[in-house]
Amino acid sequence: MSTSSLLDKYLAVRQRTETICGPLQKEDYVVQPVVDVSPPKWHIGHTTWFFETFLLKEHAMGYKEYDPNYNYVFNSYYETVGARVIRTDRGNLSRPTVDDVYKYRKYVDEAMVKFLSDGYPETLTDTINLGLNHEEQHQELLWTDIKYILGHNPLFPPYDAATKSAGGAVEAGNMMSVSEGLYDIGFEGTGFCFDNELGRHKVYLPGFKIAKELVTNGEYLTFINAGGYRDFRFWHAEGWDWVKSNAVQCPMYWHLVNGGWQHFTLRGLEPLDEAGTLNHISFYEAAAFAAWKGMRLPTEFEWEIAAPQLNWGTRWEWTESAYLPYPGFSKAPGAIGEYNGKFMVNQKVLRGASEVTSPGHSRITYRNFFHPQLRWQYTGIRLAQ
Repeated sequence: MSTSSLLDKYLAVRQRTETICGPLQKEDYVVQPVVDVSPPKWHIGHTTWFFETFLLKEHAMGYKEYDPNYNYVFNSYYETVGARVIRTDRGNLSRPTVDDVYKYRKYVDEAMVKFLSDGYPETLTDTINLGLNHEEQHQELLWTDIKYILGHNPLFPPYDAATKSAGGAVEAGNMMSVSEGLYDIGFEGTGFCFDNELGRHKVYLPGFKIAKELVTNGEYLTFINAGGYRDFRFWHAEGWDWVKSNAVQCPMYWHLVNGGWQHFTLRGLEPLDEAGTLNHISFYEAAAFAAWKGMRLPTEFEWEIAAPQLNWGTRWEWTESAYLPYPGFSKAPGAIGEYNGKFMVNQKVLRGASEVTSPGHSRITYRNFFHPQLRWQYTGIRLAQ
């Protein structure tokens, strides 16, 4: 990528983050209802910190760090870089203020524009691209965190009443057959990918069937009405404990109001669209629904092979696969090596993308990953057998 095109991409990515935050009020920027959700203000600062820490401070001649305290405030999980505010305390950061953080962002952006315009070493291209993809990941987290913040406000305020959803009517029950065989899995070619996609290798797959479409709200409502949340037979033991401990009775953001189901969207509280694509489901719920249907979830390898013929992109799709390294995986030296590898334990792989994934960010080989109880992301269900 040329210097000018990389600069253009940098400016576009940085602007998209600020556009996402455009409808927010100042008070929305500082809320942290649960540990998994970070205040929008923190995302604005953290994505800025990434460029300052891994590019400007190390490689831009004469660059002066904006504020040494910000390394402590906006470092996320990089042990190599030093101490940090623990994740649960991000909502306690009334200072720096929202205005302070935007001033920090502007300062770093001006330095980055100069750095990219003056001719950076070619060896830094991968780090710059990692920073841009890192910010795109946080753009999706901004959408989901903002939705959680507003969706757990007792008034259910809309983010933007004009926001459109990618969810629409889908044709359920249409299965596609895939023949058994030895298939190549993993990233191949030029362009950006994360290190957890590397290590292209062969995987033997028995023949299987996979749904062309995702499960709808109406299909899942049938599971609820059939007593799915009250029947242990369909649940993993850990999932059943989760249901009982948290009194879970429906997907996140669903509310039974005067005998009718409603759900919170970025437009506010709305009647449930039964033809719409199911959203905000944990792995536990996805696996239980699949078991109730007499089916299962696909493995990540089945998903990758079938993906070119599937309709995907509105929900991250839970797979049956544990998040593990591919053959030959190795961590990069230094802090960048902490990006993916150290999280390869106790998590499930999700494939695809969602309606709030940044344009061009995902790929067929992209490996998203979350703990099985989490559902604040835009997650859905695709069945296999």
